[in-house]
Amino acid sequence: MKLKKIFGLAGVIAASTVLLAACGGNSKSASDDSTLKVGIMTLDDSTEPVWDEITELAEKKGVKIKLVEFTDYNQPNEALQNGEIDVNAFQHKYFLSNWNKENDGTIVEVADTFLSPIRLFSGTKNNGDAKYTDVVDIPDKATISVPNDASNESRALYLLQSAGLIKLDVSGNELATIKNISSNPKNLDIKEVDAAQTASTLNSVDAAVINNSYAQSANVNYDTTLYTEPIDDNSDQWINVIAAQKDWKKSDKADAIETLVSVYQTDEVGKEIEKASNGIDIPAWKGAKTSSTSESSSSNE
Repeated sequence: MKLKKIFGLAGVIAASTVLLAACGGNSKSASDDSTLKVGIMTLDDSTEPVWDEITELAEKKGVKIKLVEFTDYNQPNEALQNGEIDVNAFQHKYFLSNWNKENDGTIVEVADTFLSPIRLFSGTKNNGDAKYTDVVDIPDKATISVPNDASNESRALYLLQSAGLIKLDVSGNELATIKNISSNPKNLDIKEVDAAQTASTLNSVDAAVINNSYAQSANVNYDTTLYTEPIDDNSDQWINVIAAQKDWKKSDKADAIETLVSVYQTDEVGKEIEKASNGIDIPAWKGAKTSSTSESSSSNE
């Protein structure tokens, strides 16, 4: 997502009408199979350059990408389930899994795209400077604020575990709560607050885990980041994906979908993801290169 973040059917009816008029009855032109309707959230400065790059690369391989923009986070999956679009690319794995459970959905993951990692930010002094410059500097009995809703709190706790501050007694596929903290060697005080208020706590805590949407809206200085969520087993469920109907491999659009995946998972698109998001988002498919490392992401099979 950029799940930018947990979270209209603009143009679908009109587009469908045009396609039906063009096709007529049950006939189908050869170009139909090479035109892919992709459901996304409304384009913005961080996503439009990425899709421009993807569209251009796909066109060179004979696939026309037709973007269908949505403003509500449930509608891209409804449209996909109903066959009004061919794929969508707007959500992370946890959101998709939860949507399927709540809506008796059968949508499946096709390919990993990017991760919008959450971050642990240093608390700030009265003059606005960061209290700490490294996660190891966080002192004993420090106070760290985390979002209090189930999914974001779980994600924040796994982040603190990855940073070496705590240990949990659950795995990355399970939602964690404060009760799952099995080891807290620094006796940290984990303060649960509304996700929208985490940024405002920075001047009163030692550190805070803040979702990117709230960090950006509060103009939090990303230079004060102490730890960034890595791509690993714990963060896998937060990786965004391209999704399709469960039988997509048997559909007329299979080749076009595979082409979309092949052009999406390229160095060109990976660089555009980081550039357009000012380094906030990172490519997360297996073998993806980021600005911080030239090595492959080995956790995504």
